[in-house]
Amino acid sequence: MRFGVLGPVEVLKGGTSLDLGPRQRRLVLVRLLIEDGRPVSQHTLCRDLWPTDRPTGAASSVRAHISRLRAVLDPVRQGRSALLVSGPAGYALKVPREARDTTLFEESVTRAREALRGRQLPAARQEIDTALGLWRGEALAEAAEHAFAIRERTRLDGALQDARELQTAILVQQGETEPAIGVAEGLVLKAPLRETSWALLMRALYAAGRPVEALRQYERFRHMLATELGLDPSPQLRDLHTAILRHDVGVLGTPPTPPTTPPTASSGTPLSPGLPSGTDLTAAGVHPDPGPAAATPFVGRDEQTAQLVGLLSAAAAGRPQWAVVNGEQGYGKTRLVEELSVRAAAAGFTVARTKGGQALSGNRGVFQTCPTVQLLDALRQDGTDSAQDEVAQKDPLGTVVHELTQAPTLCVVDDLDQAPQGFHRLLRRLAGVVREAPVVFVCTLRNPDAPVSSMLLADLALLGASWLTLEPLTADGVAEMLKAHGEEAGPEEAAALHRRAEGHPFALAELLKLPPGRRTGPQAQVPAAVRNILHARLVELPDAARTMLTYAAADGEWLDVGLLADVQGLAPDELLPLIDAAVTARILAWDADPAAGGTGRYRLPELPRDVVLSTQTPSSRQLRHAALARELTGRTDTDPARLARHLRAAGPMAPAAAPAPSRPSALGQGH
Repeated sequence: MRFGVLGPVEVLKGGTSLDLGPRQRRLVLVRLLIEDGRPVSQHTLCRDLWPTDRPTGAASSVRAHISRLRAVLDPVRQGRSALLVSGPAGYALKVPREARDTTLFEESVTRAREALRGRQLPAARQEIDTALGLWRGEALAEAAEHAFAIRERTRLDGALQDARELQTAILVQQGETEPAIGVAEGLVLKAPLRETSWALLMRALYAAGRPVEALRQYERFRHMLATELGLDPSPQLRDLHTAILRHDVGVLGTPPTPPTTPPTASSGTPLSPGLPSGTDLTAAGVHPDPGPAAATPFVGRDEQTAQLVGLLSAAAAGRPQWAVVNGEQGYGKTRLVEELSVRAAAAGFTVARTKGGQALSGNRGVFQTCPTVQLLDALRQDGTDSAQDEVAQKDPLGTVVHELTQAPTLCVVDDLDQAPQGFHRLLRRLAGVVREAPVVFVCTLRNPDAPVSSMLLADLALLGASWLTLEPLTADGVAEMLKAHGEEAGPEEAAALHRRAEGHPFALAELLKLPPGRRTGPQAQVPAAVRNILHARLVELPDAARTMLTYAAADGEWLDVGLLADVQGLAPDELLPLIDAAVTARILAWDADPAAGGTGRYRLPELPRDVVLSTQTPSSRQLRHAALARELTGRTDTDPARLARHLRAAGPMAPAAAPAPSRPSALGQGH
């Protein structure tokens, strides 16, 4: 048997979950498991199960629960049970350490830490993913409000935080900076005063080529410490802050994303800045190693790649080109411009990279925030200090224009909406003065409606800039990704994977790291990185919105807005703001649905739904299903199969089968 407390308590026998009975009986089991084989007296069990208002039959109830647990855990015993034993000191549960999920978790974390210490990154990653995969929700979920579980819950929560910090460190060293940032952001949300988590977030941001954001996080933490505790960050964190300012790779261990440099001849001198006659910018064979990002197959973006490559050809003829790539986080904007940078460099272009307005090739430190200096640092790849350039100080705009017109140039501005206002003003001025030059500017942004970008985007629209919006991958794109991953999958499997990930490239890449049987279907798991990102979004929602989502997750994919309003006793105008908040947080989606008469409906996709369900205990889910069943019983148009599903899922909490008086719902399902 396997005993699990990393989530709602469960006991598995041969892979099958045993029926442990009502909540009080499961609490008895949790109380005995916490003691790790030490006896617990009947008086202590009564006190812990009923801290107040103890019933007169408490002792008899405890004895009955113990008897039922013996029958479930040790049904074929001969004589006295050797598993759940009783004696003068009380009751004890004799469970081998290796049968506990807490032991398996701690041993996997230890192996991951040893593998990381030995620089065995794949083994470390496998072990930490295995460890975190054992968590099914909050530890000791049934006993969350009971004093006897506080110490063990605190210990396990601390161990989980340690494990996720270790996961972040492994991801950073593997070059998977975006997942590392997602995990680290979840860590600082959960434990905002834990300095180690903030240090890992800063390291992950720096390794992703976002040193400005790393410094902002330091200031956030420093301000929080000063405001709440009157303390300063530790010397170690201050040293990390200084290392980021100085780009001290010796301290940081991982440099920011390196810029793509033009190819060199065998002598080591740069190739001619002009494009050779007949250069084929679309040739598939011209692909230097694009770095760690290439670990994930790059599929489904052929049209956008061809469009951007076409801009390179137009710029080579001396006509400046501008493009804006828009898309949600994780849709592959950075990967797209990296692929373009590789092709441009191979064709003789100088490639300048900035991220959030910060040059990725400068080495003078991010304290130098002048936009002109940052762009010059990106353009000049000979190591000279642009901040010491007297000509640039006298005529900054003219110097930048001069650099841009020296050779065919691709200037990539990643995360435009994260750049400061000064950088936007510089780009607006360049858009107005650079009229004849072999230059391509490609800007990426997540939020095209951000006020900081509006004026620049308006100017670029007047110049005829190309606008590329990255959409989710299609089912065919998923099939192509599977094929590039070395897997042959049928249309049904590709469609199921597409539906689960909503076509999101990052979520798909994480799902492909799981065994095939754990990606979709009844045994599907939520990848740790995706779970952390979604959980961080849930944490930021108001409590009322999270409660609404628990009912929605219990009901299914499509939201029945009227049912959700009725079951919570809310008026429609009280419920809709909660739904809007969940849509803004990218937990809910609005989709057109032909079955709803073409008006469209709100939808809770699979991965967010699984995460919402995982945050609830089994008894909480049963209560949600019971409440939904009661409301559906009172409707005249209820689908019997839907009602039966909720009644089954409600278990012992299911309401009586007699129908209640019918009444109309607060809102129709088509909203």
